[in-house]
Amino acid sequence: MSGTIRSSGQQALCKKLISERQAAGLTQIDLAKKLRCHQSLIARIESGERRIDVVELIVLCRAIGCQADEMLNEVAQSVEPEHRL
Repeated sequence: MSGTIRSSGQQALCKKLISERQAAGLTQIDLAKKLRCHQSLIARIESGERRIDVVELIVLCRAIGCQADEMLNEVAQSVEPEHRL
């Protein structure tokens, strides 16, 4: 059983957040300005160092301009069936 911080699902979420941000033409600084936070927070989220909850995911997706439900569906495919809390 893998840990939740470096699980395949967590890695898929980070990768998807980065790709959606880049596809939107946003830098980490641009996204941080939209969210009124520090760029270092965005960097920690994208690196997997800082986990996010569902509400934060929705806020991030709105700021990026992508659909949270589509992101969740894609990430769900990466979560191991035997993954535990």
